[in-house]
Parts: sequence; structure tokens; C-alpha cells
Amino acid sequence: MAVYELTNDTLVIKVHSKGAELKSLVRRDNGTEYLWRADPAYWNRTSPVLFPFVGGVKNKEYRTKGQTYSMTQHGFARDMEFDLLSRTDDEIWFMVKDNEETRKKYPYEFTLKLGYRLMTDGVEVCWQVENPGKEELPFSIGGHPAFNCPIKDGEKQTDYFIRFDTKEKVISTRISEKGLATDEKDIYELEQGYLPVTEHLFDHDALVIENHQVKEVALCRPDKEAYLTVRMEEPLFGVWSPPKKNAPFICIEPWYGRCDHEDFAGDLKERVWGNLISPGEIWKGGYQIIV
Repeated sequence: MAVYELTNDTLVIKVHSKGAELKSLVRRDNGTEYLWRADPAYWNRTSPVLFPFVGGVKNKEYRTKGQTYSMTQHGFARDMEFDLLSRTDDEIWFMVKDNEETRKKYPYEFTLKLGYRLMTDGVEVCWQVENPGKEELPFSIGGHPAFNCPIKDGEKQTDYFIRFDTKEKVISTRISEKGLATDEKDIYELEQGYLPVTEHLFDHDALVIENHQVKEVALCRPDKEAYLTVRMEEPLFGVWSPPKKNAPFICIEPWYGRCDHEDFAGDLKERVWGNLISPGEIWKGGYQIIV
């Protein structure tokens, strides 16, 4: 495993080759670290990529090409060693391809490229999925970045706020104890876009906000000033912290994909919010973290 560092006048980031995972995002002017340190007492990851699945599959198995396969939550790319593809002063790219082991779990050819591009006020996370095969490639992909909250020592997370770029409410799909989507909805009333971070906000696991309700989510200090913002074009996203652990971080997770519904019994290509790439084509996506 190798660790790579990029720096500009504003920021320093570090990326690990395992999972091509962003592990550190620091402002140079004040030394503030925005990313969770992966303490296994709460959660042992920082910002994994979710590929080729987002969320879990029912009974930990799925169907494709007339066969049934096992799959762990969020796929396997986050645990793979990526190759360094290219590097400049302000941009770095990594790549991983299918192999004999991945095809036992996911019988498709793929090339996954992850990039990080420094901006003056943050970092752009870039995804590129390529289909080198001779058949359609079904996949999901998502981000799972965890951000320190509270951001200052001595402050309480329950004094913080999450701000959405919609003013009145967001509607979340309730997730079951088995990690599957249900027909139940939770409606979160907002005060001018702000949602308080309460002790019980994540008791039912992640808030799963679908159907392009929001394009910008910010974490805000007790005075409601944003210290970090995620900008996205994804059709849905999750907001998560480990239930009932009082963990000092909150994840804002842009997704092209979602866990199975508890009644789902279809083919991989029928998964909600899934994606298909024709042979020889390239799919691109990503999001921005502003600090």
C-alpha cells in the first residue's frame, strides 16, 4: 500500500492506494482536518468508494445471467489495491480492473478509475467506469466520505446542524434492521433548510434521500455557519453515522445506486437506481467537497 499527497495553496490531501481512498483533507491556514480518522472503535474507514454495489443485497445474494451470486454490502472495490494511473501537481488518478477473483463474485469485465482534483476551496472526487467487455455492464457506484463532527474540540455534535439546499423538508426512505429499503418514509421538517443533529437522528440507520431532492448538503457549527459542503448531481444520497454510538463524525454519501428493497427478487439489471454501460462505453460521475 502506498500513500500519495497533493498540495496547493489552500489544501493538503492524502490518498491511499488501497481502495484509492481519500484519507486526509486539511486546510493549510488553520490545520483543520475534515476527514474522519477511521478509528475502529466507531468505524474503521474514512472515505471508501462503493462499487459495483451500493448498499446490501437481500439475503446477501443477487441474480444475474441466470445464476445467483453472493455479495457483501457496498461491493468489493474499497478493499482492492489500485494502481497509480497518473499524477500532476493538482490531480491524481488510480485504476483497478476485473480479475479472476472479482469475476467469481461479479461476472463482468470492468475498468474503474478514481481521481481527485484539488480546487482552491476543496477537492473534486471523480469516478470513471469503463466497459471493456462485449455485453452490458450493470453497476452501482457511490461515495461514503466521513467528516469530523464536531469539528472543534469541546463542542457537542448535538449542537450542530445539517443544512440542505431545500427549505421546507426532506423525505427519507426508512431502512430495515436487515439493511434493506422499506415502503416507510420519514419526513424531516427543516427550518430554512437546517436540520438539528439530535442524539436519535440515526437510530434507524442512514437517512436515504432519493429522487433528486437535494444537490448540496452542508455540516454547520452551532452558529449555523457551514464548515463543509458536499455538492452533487447524484439522484440520491445517504446521511449516516453509526446508530446509537455517538460517533464524532457524519457521512454525506452521494450515490448512483441503493440497497435492495425488502421485497426485491429481480435481476441485477432491475435494481433501483442502477446503471448500465454498453460495450466500449465510458460512464463518468463524482462530487465535490468544499471547505
